[in-house]
Amino acid sequence: MANEQVRYSDYVHRVGQTPEQDDVQSTAEADAVEGAAVEAAAERESSFVDVVKRLFGGDRVLWVIIIVLMTISVLVVYSSTAKMAYMPSSSTTPAEFLRFQLLLLVGGVVMMFVTHRINSSVYRFCSTWVWLLAFGLTMAVHFMGYTTNSAARWFPVFGFQFQPSEMLKIAIVMYLARQLAKRQKTITTTQLIPSLKFWTWRSQKQRSVWLDGGRYIFMPIVLSCMAILPAHTSSAVIVFQLSMAMLYIARVKWADIGRLLAWAITGGALFMMLGLGRGVTASNRITTWIDLWTTSRMEVPANELTDAECSMIAIHDGGILGLGAGQSTVRVEMTHPESDYAFAFFAEEYGIGLAMILIALYVWVFFRAIEIFDKCPKRFPALLSLGLAILITGQALVHIMVTVNILPETGQTLPLISRGGSSLLFTCIALGMILSVSRQTEEGSHSEDN
Repeated sequence: MANEQVRYSDYVHRVGQTPEQDDVQSTAEADAVEGAAVEAAAERESSFVDVVKRLFGGDRVLWVIIIVLMTISVLVVYSSTAKMAYMPSSSTTPAEFLRFQLLLLVGGVVMMFVTHRINSSVYRFCSTWVWLLAFGLTMAVHFMGYTTNSAARWFPVFGFQFQPSEMLKIAIVMYLARQLAKRQKTITTTQLIPSLKFWTWRSQKQRSVWLDGGRYIFMPIVLSCMAILPAHTSSAVIVFQLSMAMLYIARVKWADIGRLLAWAITGGALFMMLGLGRGVTASNRITTWIDLWTTSRMEVPANELTDAECSMIAIHDGGILGLGAGQSTVRVEMTHPESDYAFAFFAEEYGIGLAMILIALYVWVFFRAIEIFDKCPKRFPALLSLGLAILITGQALVHIMVTVNILPETGQTLPLISRGGSSLLFTCIALGMILSVSRQTEEGSHSEDN
């Protein structure tokens, strides 16, 4: 026993601690190593998250909405183009349509990523040049472009149908945002839109109106609408309404907005009287729309139903839960289910419930833009972001209202979802600009001259 005590004492003397103390130290060292590993992993994860945030800046909710809409686009285009693939004159399969749509979406994501990394001061600097380019191309397409539905609308570019009118929609927002932003100090007291009383234009007051507001705000709006009107009446109307919304957001006087509206009514009436552009087509569509509301259609054969009637039948047949992916029966009766009536097709296959969620996503884009507008400390980027959001949400709502016959047929696509290259790519560019404004607001990197 004494020997054991000596040996134990010798052990304590040699190592300076008991075996129990040694176990405690080993456990503490293991915990320390494990804690260091966890901390290193958390640091690596944190650095990865920081890199992602730096690369994909801006409103996170808006990014999620965009991803959801693009996913829906793949489903809609793949299923709706089956009709086109099985037409006798077609040599394209649904898989090829899908691959092309995926290619467009990839290109759209790249464009959105690039534009969201560019500071809004660049957009402000080049806004006038972008508008001039878009206006010039839209005018040129009437003389050198290819014809679709009896109207010259696009240029062929490497097998891609480029519609300059889609570019002009974004360009007019950029241009008006710049012109209205730099007039904010005097905009509530200055007249910007010339009077309809042309005999007063020689007065000093009206000359100053033309010099300050007429040639910089009024004329670009008029020229943009006139450039689009001969080939696409509804797009011209959208550009005009968008311009009115921009004037309202920028606090332009109600008297000026009223003058612009009076000019539009006068110009539209003259356009219709002269039978210019697609005025006859627009008139026929309005007449058909009125007939659908005022006459009984119960005895009309199925093969004579209009696209609007087929659209409403599709929504009705879909019910709450829908027929299921690829189960649409009305798509074969529609002229363009993959573009002009994408919402009705989606409602038929996926149900009214998901269709209402789809509507909510577009409205959500607008409300996210309002928040970006409120937080932005500079005038130009604030007006730019909200104007582009109005364009996207407004076009989506116009498309949806056409499918339920609230509005006459317009041919407007459903942003990010309908099949159509120019619309999809320029919608992605517009969303990239909105995200750019949001990113700069978060970073506090807006320039002083904005």
